[in-house]
Amino acid sequence: MLASTLISEIKFKVVSPKNYDDFEVSSLVSDTRKVEENSIFVAIKGYTVDGHEFIPEAIRKGAKAIVVQEEIDDIKGVTIVRVNNTNRALAILADKFYGSPSSSMKVIGVTGTNGKTTVTHMIEAIFRDQKDRTGLIGTMYRRIGEKTYPTANTTPDILTLQKTFAEMKKENVKAAAIEVSSIALIQGRVWGIDVDTAVFTNFTQDHLDYHKTMAEYAHAKSLLFAQLGNTYGNDKTAVINIDDEMGKNFAQDTSAQVLTYGIKNDAMIKASNVKIHSQGTDFDLKVFEDEYHLHVKTVGMFNVYNLLAAFGAAYANGVSIHAIIESLEKFPGVKGRLQLISSDCGISAIVDYSHTPDGLLNALETINEFASGDVYCVVGCGGDRDATKRPKMAQIAVEYSNHPIFTSDNPRTEDPEKILDQMLSGVPEKNVPVYLDRREAIQAAVNAANPGDIILIAGKGHEDYQIIGHTKHHFDDAEKATKALDSREGR
Repeated sequence: MLASTLISEIKFKVVSPKNYDDFEVSSLVSDTRKVEENSIFVAIKGYTVDGHEFIPEAIRKGAKAIVVQEEIDDIKGVTIVRVNNTNRALAILADKFYGSPSSSMKVIGVTGTNGKTTVTHMIEAIFRDQKDRTGLIGTMYRRIGEKTYPTANTTPDILTLQKTFAEMKKENVKAAAIEVSSIALIQGRVWGIDVDTAVFTNFTQDHLDYHKTMAEYAHAKSLLFAQLGNTYGNDKTAVINIDDEMGKNFAQDTSAQVLTYGIKNDAMIKASNVKIHSQGTDFDLKVFEDEYHLHVKTVGMFNVYNLLAAFGAAYANGVSIHAIIESLEKFPGVKGRLQLISSDCGISAIVDYSHTPDGLLNALETINEFASGDVYCVVGCGGDRDATKRPKMAQIAVEYSNHPIFTSDNPRTEDPEKILDQMLSGVPEKNVPVYLDRREAIQAAVNAANPGDIILIAGKGHEDYQIIGHTKHHFDDAEKATKALDSREGR
């Protein structure tokens, strides 16, 4: 694609020199490590790094055009495009450069504090069972058909997103489910993505290190629904958890048609008579005036909400009720989401990605529904993240488990002892055992437990690493739990 064709997509700009030499664009980048000869480099002013500082490096590597939002001096042989907001310019350029690939498939965006990963996997499973080629983008990985690719963020940067959708289009993907984080919405990472269905799971505390207030966090989530568009006849749908107060607000924020789901309130898709047991969950499902009974393999009230959300997304996109039910009833669950690690010694461990107060509460309430013995809770809090949730998670662990054990999560650049002190400040009257080493905490829980007890290992879920400082070390909760249980069996 010619540079002039791409640059012309930006309406409001200042180009210097005006009569620049046109060229065939080899790549569109915002990371100097990916610059090649005849690249266009977009300087993004990020949360911690300012791309404008790397312009000389981009030019040395062969960038022929630079998009900036700050005044810079003219550079011989390089076209300078100055705009008001390089994030917005990058979204416009990326959509054009990759040929608006998301418009060629059904894109279902899922947002909310908890449940995004499980809901997107459920949606993917439903469409895959329809023999549609599927795509998935989220916390654990990006997946196109059966091929998976690593991802650094829940919602990747806009260039990675558009490139991924372009690969999906090439592979003839018909339906793609994408986790949409609040930070991605604020940073414009999904600008230009043609979302057909927006799903809201729930709203509880998270990411206050970034958004600062719950009001700002709520505003970020609302953008997915507000950005669905104002025209009708395009099948845009908002699938809303109407039991969550914020869901009612989001339903007002969108001009799209709204499909509601819930358990407590009157909803278009509603579950009732929920019975949770160790082997799954049973409930009755009402879809408008039609009623069905479901037995699913996933456990917990929050997973019923996840099922309803996925049901709504598939129903909004034309999948038959019976086909959706068939897929959901055989859905096995997701790695690190209430993942059961059983043993011959009669002790069970459950690994879960409950890293927020609400997520931890949901996991413990679910386990308490079917636990026949004591419940142990091994939990920590991540470093360089919202510190206000640390005492809250400690309080929940103490209140809803018989034996709380505090330990490290991903301390990152924070002192792990300081993080644990902040957790302990939430339960000053309790004598909670503390282990800086997460492996030792898991082993201690296994050593102390008796047959019939359940150990919840919370916070990291599917992650197979622990971040200490700036370094990732291999660490998998499920592996550690299995090893600890095996050693217990061998005694």
